[in-house]
Amino acid sequence: MSENAAGRSGRPGRGRRPAAEVRAAVLASAGDLLLRDGLRALTFDRVAKDAGVSRTTLHRWWPSPGALAAEAYFARSRPVLDFPDTGDLRADLITQLRAFVRWLKDEGAERPVAELVGAAQTDPDVARAWSENYALPRRELARERLRVAQRQGRLRADADLDIVVDQLWGACYHRLLVLGTPFDASLVPRLVDHALHGAAPR
Repeated sequence: MSENAAGRSGRPGRGRRPAAEVRAAVLASAGDLLLRDGLRALTFDRVAKDAGVSRTTLHRWWPSPGALAAEAYFARSRPVLDFPDTGDLRADLITQLRAFVRWLKDEGAERPVAELVGAAQTDPDVARAWSENYALPRRELARERLRVAQRQGRLRADADLDIVVDQLWGACYHRLLVLGTPFDASLVPRLVDHALHGAAPR
């Protein structure tokens, strides 16, 4: 089925769909497939059929199914992982990190994340897409929230914000990808308190 045919919405019509609509349909289809069946199941043939587009369209926009999967993961996770700013840094970090852990552990993202990070070690297209479409943008969102707190005097002026990010989200990735240690959202307040206050006696 070509993009001239009805897409996921089932709308009749013979006109060509706008590129933005086609791309959104592709990312939605790829995100569904990735979360449901994993990275290996995500092929251009399956996504093209589900999204109602041609394989040529997919090849034009993405160099590989893995690169498409990485962007689809970002598109699917973006609304789930919004970063709040209520003025309470500790509460905001806990809220965001809990959403991240629940996204991994309860909402089906654990396996796709592990597969995408693994694929990024050997596939340059996946590595580029994961970094540009997910890892770096998510990191910058966290840094910006920390910068606001720093300007407000809620963090030390010389605090290394990259290290704070590494301590919080890096701990989750380490448990997930390296140790295989079970964890859930109950870990989050302890992670946040250690990142903000350290392990030294108060």
